[in-house]
Amino acid sequence: MLYALICTDKPGAQQIRLDTRADHLAFLTAMGDRLKAAGPFLNDDGGMTGSLVVIEAESRDEALAVSQEDPYARAGLFETVEIRPWNWALKNPEA
Repeated sequence: MLYALICTDKPGAQQIRLDTRADHLAFLTAMGDRLKAAGPFLNDDGGMTGSLVVIEAESRDEALAVSQEDPYARAGLFETVEIRPWNWALKNPEA
C-alpha cells in the first residue's frame, strides 16, 4: 500500500533543513523502488516549509518507522508528520 508522509517544518528551522538536506536525499535515494515520489512544500517566496514523501509500505506502522528514520525527523526538523494511506489513481506509471 502507498502512504503519503505529510511533514511540516517547525517555524525557524530552515538551518536544520539546510544542514541535513544531503543526508535526507541520500536516505530517500537508498529506499529504491519503495520511494514513489518526494519533494518539499514551498511558501509563496519559494522557501521550503515541509516535505511530501510517498512510499510503499506493508502497514501504517512500517510507514511510521520509515518516517522516524528520515534524517530530517532525527534532526528535529518537523513540527508534525501526518501519515495517510494514498491511492495513486491518475498518471501512476505502474498502473
